[in-house]
Amino acid sequence: MEEKLYHINLSKSDIQGAKYAILPGDPDRVPKIAAFFDNPQKIGQKREYNSYLGELNGEKVLCVSTGIGGPSAAICIEELYQLGVTNFIRIGTCGGMQMNVKAGDVIVVNGAIRMEGTSKEYLPIEFPAVPDLDITCALRDAAKKLGYDYHVGVVQCKDSFYGQHAPHRMPVSYELENKWQAWIKGGCLASEMESAALFTVCSSLGAKAGAVMLCVWNQERAKAGLDRDEEHDTEKAIKTAIEAIKILIEGN
Repeated sequence: MEEKLYHINLSKSDIQGAKYAILPGDPDRVPKIAAFFDNPQKIGQKREYNSYLGELNGEKVLCVSTGIGGPSAAICIEELYQLGVTNFIRIGTCGGMQMNVKAGDVIVVNGAIRMEGTSKEYLPIEFPAVPDLDITCALRDAAKKLGYDYHVGVVQCKDSFYGQHAPHRMPVSYELENKWQAWIKGGCLASEMESAALFTVCSSLGAKAGAVMLCVWNQERAKAGLDRDEEHDTEKAIKTAIEAIKILIEGN
């Protein structure tokens, strides 16, 4: 019997030669994404890794959840790469940081601040966490084609959700709060938790990666009294990723 990899519980025969994988964090988001595939089928479920296989434009495509944060995302990427996957697109959610980033906007990520730990076990901190240019351009073109309000830029990647949302409680509040303001002054669009690991792991493996996010809300706009809007429906980010993969397949 063909061996299944330890964490994701998939084998090469399970993925049927798929070269593309969409990586949401939430396992419950996987069937929603897979509904956009042709002939979707569930092929595995273990721990945080919920896996579906389908087709887009005749190509096999996977959707596998990674859970929250860099460590579990890195494991998923490593094991999918061992099975032959070479193109990874993360669909995630984020919190806006710039005043022009509103709830419901789409963020196409072109770089990630490595304020997390996983990427440091792959490459020195001086190495930038950047996605593949072709995937990033496909995501941008998809968002534009679909008529969404979108932004292209850098996100901040962290390990602690509450370090962001309650930094004053932390003994290192001085560092968290000062760096937060630095990221904003540098033009950072939003904050999330997986893209730096995704980009760095893929760089070290020689794989290609990209990321598209839905802005759930913007705490800076809320603090400024502009709005307290929230948007939790990730369909815009999902459709952007689906369309981007079709663009990439057609271009090959």
